[in-house]
Amino acid sequence: MKSHVKALVVGGGAIGTSIAYHLARAGWDDVMLLERDELTSGSTWHAAGLLPLFNMSYATTHIHKYSVEFYKSLEAETGLNAGFSIVGNLRMAQTDARMDEYMLYASTAETAEVPYEWMTPAQIKDRWPLVRTEDLKGAIYHPTDGYINPADVTMAMAKGARQRGVLIERKWQVDGYEWTGSDWRVTVTKMVERGGNLVPSEEQQVITAEHVVTATGNHAQRTARLLGIKMPAIPVEHQFIVTEPDPELVAYRQNGGAEHPVLRDADAKWYVREERGGWILGPYERNAPARFAYGVPDSFRADLFPLDLERIEEEYMSMIHRIPSSETVGLKDDFNGPICYTPDGNPLIGPAPGLRNMWLAEGFSFGITAAGGTGHYLAQLMVEGEAEIDMASLDPKRYGSWMTTDYAVAKNEEAYEHVYILHHPDEEREAARPLRTSPAYDRQKAAGAQFGQVNGWERPNYYAPDGFDDHAARSFRRGGWWQHAVDEAKAIREGVGLIDATAFTKHLLKGPGATAFLDWFTCNKLPKVGRINLTYALTTAGTTRTEYTIVRLAEDEYYLVSAGAWTAYDSDFLMKAIEDKIPDFGWISCHDVTTQWGVFAIAGPKSRDVLNSLIRDADPATALSNKRFPWLSCREIELGMCPVRAIRVAYTGELGWELHHPIEMQNYLWDQLRTAGEPHGLKLVGARAQNWLRQEKSYRAFGTELGRDATPLEADLPRFVDLSKDFHGKQAMADTGIRAKCVTLLIDGPADADPWGREALYDGDTKVGRLTSGGYSVAFGKSIGMGYVSPDLATPGTKLKVRMFDQLWDATITEDSPYDPRNETIRKDA
Repeated sequence: MKSHVKALVVGGGAIGTSIAYHLARAGWDDVMLLERDELTSGSTWHAAGLLPLFNMSYATTHIHKYSVEFYKSLEAETGLNAGFSIVGNLRMAQTDARMDEYMLYASTAETAEVPYEWMTPAQIKDRWPLVRTEDLKGAIYHPTDGYINPADVTMAMAKGARQRGVLIERKWQVDGYEWTGSDWRVTVTKMVERGGNLVPSEEQQVITAEHVVTATGNHAQRTARLLGIKMPAIPVEHQFIVTEPDPELVAYRQNGGAEHPVLRDADAKWYVREERGGWILGPYERNAPARFAYGVPDSFRADLFPLDLERIEEEYMSMIHRIPSSETVGLKDDFNGPICYTPDGNPLIGPAPGLRNMWLAEGFSFGITAAGGTGHYLAQLMVEGEAEIDMASLDPKRYGSWMTTDYAVAKNEEAYEHVYILHHPDEEREAARPLRTSPAYDRQKAAGAQFGQVNGWERPNYYAPDGFDDHAARSFRRGGWWQHAVDEAKAIREGVGLIDATAFTKHLLKGPGATAFLDWFTCNKLPKVGRINLTYALTTAGTTRTEYTIVRLAEDEYYLVSAGAWTAYDSDFLMKAIEDKIPDFGWISCHDVTTQWGVFAIAGPKSRDVLNSLIRDADPATALSNKRFPWLSCREIELGMCPVRAIRVAYTGELGWELHHPIEMQNYLWDQLRTAGEPHGLKLVGARAQNWLRQEKSYRAFGTELGRDATPLEADLPRFVDLSKDFHGKQAMADTGIRAKCVTLLIDGPADADPWGREALYDGDTKVGRLTSGGYSVAFGKSIGMGYVSPDLATPGTKLKVRMFDQLWDATITEDSPYDPRNETIRKDA
């Protein structure tokens, strides 16, 4: 065994072998993989081997698509047949809402160039007569995927990795990680067979590795403890059963019938595929328990749990309904094994929080589907510094230090149960809530707030009257909440609204090196004392890593505000950059103060009137005037007895202020604002109306328009980039050029629906881009969206089409900030 390698991959399942293979293919010639048992002995061995392309995530869709294409190439390279049966994937729908879901997904598929076809019930029945179809609405069919043998594809990737120089060592367990400041010292122990168990021997070695990747599957909690981090990857039981041969299926195939595609009846919560003349049924039932919350027992190897047939009775009976010939077929085999999950069902791929050169690839509930793409894109991250797609949505740091075992267990069980639940774009899942609440939560709830969750925080999405059912209001079209959001958006455009923005991420940065550091770290000019600016921190590839509002409190003291969903993600990147640059710039102190400050945003033509009645000042009549408090400035003010760091900026594009206040005074300030606002018709406003309003101003949002796959110049934000100075990522940004450009579009869509920001854009029959945001514009009375198109089309007045519900609708590119393009309302004086 080598004692020093460039990259050490820990875990020999499909994920680990793919990562090792792709690192070697990307040019790293000193890669080693360790497996504590045998290759495929974790979840890989009992996986059903399905390859579903269906996924609402843009990044995950690309990962799955790469896997499907990559697996088809393995035999030619390695000589090993990966066992890929390209039978297609038929996803059936029993309801119109399910067909709406498929049509929304189809737009995401188009943006990633995933092929699909629509099928009617009659077409399904004609092609696969054993399937009952009279109660179906239709189906979406993927002709290019199917199922694969998990062990075979893993062994093929392992052979491909060895051919490229990867050393694979089995029966070695990692027992310790130590970072020296330049590399990792990894203590490993030889595992031996003893009495049918795999136990540690006395033989130990230390491996020095420049980079470590953990792909430890069900052992993720042990990995987290060894690394001293938190990781919400915990397995959930997944059952599937194999039937005896079905005589009708056997006869159908003997008479020339084609193999059935993988069948998915999402409304019945199962998948079914053929298996040696019989059927495999895989349900996603309710009440499947999480297992191994604190680690896998030493005695558990390639083992299974007892089958719980009662728990899957409903799904079993629905299979018989859908495939009547299966009713008389006996059970041949059963599997109930652990499959790792995360709270949102997506894996954890990327740098480990707080650690250098430590990479995680954990929490894969669809590991076979994701393995190939994970290896490819993670290798890009490690070797090139960034992947060609934005991997932020899969970053392990999307869960902060507030995450606990109980939270992960509850949410992972929920994620499993929701695999086939309708994935409404406006869905808010209920498990483990409320958890993180601002002090005003109870007041907001009493006022009718319908909450969403962002980074664990409860945040009002909209407000509704007593007895309103948020769950029933969800839809792929304009849901029952839509009119409430319209009313809230109009209130801000015409009067005054109050928004809770407490979830914003906030950092306080100061010290002798603070100014020089921020000048290097961000791409815009730094503001003067008492002023603010909008700026971006870039990746090494020159794309957008983080968006900041920077408030300069003193010559060397700054208050940084960024997106609320990305606190740990932003903090980790910022802290590591500071650590790297302190030797160059001098001492810098940085603290995450997110939970110390609450934030209310008050906006609208009457917002100054509301604040004037509360402000305490020697000359209150001028305290909020343009002269004393100009746009894009910050002032320390007093509203009643509450000290407030007020920032004159409004994400809605109206006259307004962000009121940053001590969190312990939030209820006092809330009550004061509501009382003062009553004479002016102040309306409580949620995040959905705010999202619509910011699109009317073409304000880009991190995670949609802004991300690691586009530069600030491609986002069409040159006014926030100071090319006269040197900053991190500048040359890479310039070298990238303009591959696509961000635009705002007004859309003449269906009367009952708006885009969600996942739709494909067309110029005639040619796909030319995609939406990244969507919604409704109260200013223009029609749908609105933002997205990226080829640069030659990014001109106001260009006519395009947007795909919604399998139809193309007219869309016109507008000027930037179609509402109040000269910012006259936001600059309005007293």
